[in-house]
Amino acid sequence: MPYLGETAALITASLWGVTSIAFTEASLRVGSLTVNISRLIFAAVLLSLTILLFGLDINLTHKQMFFLGMSGIIGLVFGDGFLFAGFQYVGARISMLVMSLVPPISTLLAFLFLGEIISVWSILGIIVTLFGVFIVVIEKQADPKFHPKNKTKGVFYCFLGALGQAVALIFAKNAFVEGDINGFVATWYRIVPSLIFFYPMVYFFGKVKNPIRVFSKDRTALKQVMFGSVVGPYLGITFSLIAVANTYVGIASTIMSTTPIVMLPMVVLYYKQKLSLISIVGALVAVVGVGILFLK
Repeated sequence: MPYLGETAALITASLWGVTSIAFTEASLRVGSLTVNISRLIFAAVLLSLTILLFGLDINLTHKQMFFLGMSGIIGLVFGDGFLFAGFQYVGARISMLVMSLVPPISTLLAFLFLGEIISVWSILGIIVTLFGVFIVVIEKQADPKFHPKNKTKGVFYCFLGALGQAVALIFAKNAFVEGDINGFVATWYRIVPSLIFFYPMVYFFGKVKNPIRVFSKDRTALKQVMFGSVVGPYLGITFSLIAVANTYVGIASTIMSTTPIVMLPMVVLYYKQKLSLISIVGALVAVVGVGILFLK
């Protein structure tokens, strides 16, 4: 299918826009750590059922399992862990701005470790897309729900999250270089090792709360996490892996970084906010940038 990777990346951006709002709201209610672990558990169950229902082949090479496992631990445990902390301090919109640093970081890493060389048009598309994203997010006023003094800490956490995601993409790409992998199977191999590594670690340090007790007191947070788990870890990560497998890492991550643009209509519908002219212009610039990427 032509432009399969680019199309999957656009779908991923939309899914991450939805899940970022859901997880932000849930993190404010029950804490980022509880949300992070719970969404991995929900996603692992959904992926296991999907693999069993459709009889998907889970036999991979040892290298593929290693690369996907490392991608999951680095991206889902550390990367998303810092991102979720950022959600609590600065909200979804600023967090997504900082996460737009993933494309240049991943492109540099892909050049250094995978030998990927992309065209001048693709480089131009990356620059234009990121410029559009920056216009939209920087213009937006700060959310009154988040205290200004926490902004520096929140932005730093999000930067660490972006770094984790960029490194995770490189590991995932290495797995697909070894051979074809079904998207759902690849996601399962990322999430399960993450849980095996993550849960004992936080349990040992006494940082995790009993999710049953937490969610029994807050059913709204439970619904938000369950919904976000389907949209994000289950569908979003799967489509992101399809994107990485079928186009250059830098191009895939750039298109996926348009999440703040995709979030604009969501913000209007969910938060009842009005869009400014600058937001609309920034969205158009980002769309032009994505269009240039399709000319690669």
